[in-house]
Parts: sequence; C-alpha cells; structure tokens
Amino acid sequence: MPTKAIVIGGSAGSFQIVIRILELFRPNLPIPVFLCLHRLKQVRKGFEETLNYNASLPVREPFDKENIRPGKIYLAPSNYHLLIERDLSIALSTEHPVLHSRPSIDVCFSSAADVYGEGLLAILLSGANQDGTQGVAAVKKNGGAVVVQDPDDCEISTMCESAIKLTKPDQILTVSNIIEFVSLL
Repeated sequence: MPTKAIVIGGSAGSFQIVIRILELFRPNLPIPVFLCLHRLKQVRKGFEETLNYNASLPVREPFDKENIRPGKIYLAPSNYHLLIERDLSIALSTEHPVLHSRPSIDVCFSSAADVYGEGLLAILLSGANQDGTQGVAAVKKNGGAVVVQDPDDCEISTMCESAIKLTKPDQILTVSNIIEFVSLL
C-alpha cells in the first residue's frame, strides 16, 4: 500500500537528524508529515522557525481542529498532545503527560495508526525515555511500516531500544541510512 502519511518522533539526541530529514522531503510531497518531538514546555518561540529554516516543506504548529493538508509538516506544539482525527483534522490536547511527555509520541503515533493504518510510515529516533514504544506497536498492529534508529547510532538509545524490544520494526537504520531512506520517498 502506498504511504499516505509520515509520523516522526524523537527526543534527546534527535534534533539534528530531524533537521537533515526535513531538508530531504521533496517540495511536492503529496502526503502530510507529523512531527512529535519532546522539548521544554516553556520553549514556545524559535523551535518552529529553526525547523522551517532548514525544511523543504512548510513546518507549522497546527491549531486545534485544523484540517490536514498534503505537503505540510505539522509540529506538535510545546506542552500539547497532537492527535490525528478520523475526519483528517488535528486535535490538540492538554491531557496528562504520557511517560512525563507532552507532546507524547505514543499518543501521536497511535492516533495516526488508527486513521492511516497500512498507509502510515513511522520513524522513531533517539530519546531518553520509553515514549514511542506503544506508538510503534500501534503502527505495526494497524499494518503500518516502522523505521527505528539503530540504538548503537543514537545519542541516547533508551527510546529506540524499548521500541525494538516490544515490536519488530520493519527496519533498524543508522542516521545515514535513514537519510538515504527518506531521500527516496
């Protein structure tokens, strides 16, 4: 099945690879990209702008109930969970943090898996907690494809190791291999 959406999650040690990935998306990418990165909740300005500076597609923090459009990168806002709704809109939530994280990769990946099923590609990157593990499992359960950064290649491997222990990803790749993989999308 063709890819209908991409979700990318990461935490400590993932920012530089995210910048490299965002540079590679072709400008006419016909699908949406959802980006869920752990960051300090008090950091409200500068993050989106930095990602936009390097990205080949527009990066934006969406509004609650905003309709999803292809060719856009939706960045989970600081201190909000980002969920994908069945009507192809975005819901933002301030429900309790998951594994001390809001936005939660688990919440974002799981909601995307429910909506896009086999058409979802999930990429999990470096991080210091286990957020993302249940989200990766949800993507696999719903037939989507999962790429996890090789723990030996991570700045902090906890997140990727946890996901690999629970669920067999489709691919475990180094940063350079993830870059190559994304360049072919």
